[in-house]
Amino acid sequence: MPDVVLREGALTGTRIAVLVESDFYEPEIFYYQRRFAEEGAEVDFLTRLWGNDSITFTGHEYRAPFTATKSLEGLDDEELRRYSALIVPSGMVADRLRYTEDVDVLAPATEFLRRAFEEPTVLKGIICHGMWLASSIPAKVRGRKVVCHNNLIGDVRNMGAQYVDEDVVVDGDLVTGRTGAHHHLFARRIIELLAAGRGRGST
Repeated sequence: MPDVVLREGALTGTRIAVLVESDFYEPEIFYYQRRFAEEGAEVDFLTRLWGNDSITFTGHEYRAPFTATKSLEGLDDEELRRYSALIVPSGMVADRLRYTEDVDVLAPATEFLRRAFEEPTVLKGIICHGMWLASSIPAKVRGRKVVCHNNLIGDVRNMGAQYVDEDVVVDGDLVTGRTGAHHHLFARRIIELLAAGRGRGST
């Protein structure tokens, strides 16, 4: 995809959901917080609040705090469709969010991701170890072109996905990134796609 010249406020009117938990990669999460807003998007950081009004998580590299106040649980399909994109970040976020008390029931975050895959108007962005969150729903990535951290290549191949050795890979409404260190390239591709009208969500 050629470089896109973005007009000011290219994402005004769009909403982007980013999942978050402890051991997040600080440079990535703080970049999303500012970069998407810079283009005019509203950014919500969603997590499992476990009945709390908020939870303050700590990052992996510097133990920096990040307070989340929005729950991914209880969001119905109409609310989900209002998001233009859903991002599963790097670090240990996906591993923590894929915990389920009942092994026969999908974790709430995995179920949320599964529902997002059912919505073609929602762009799905998964970077680095974020693919862990999709491990329980392999049919959603089976046959699709993806990239992930080198440590997860076996996982994605076992899930039936087609690994592509590139920093960022786009396959329809799915955007994947290699590592957390590639978050700027990953975010730019998502911004370009949204600015071009892909995954604009419902209004």
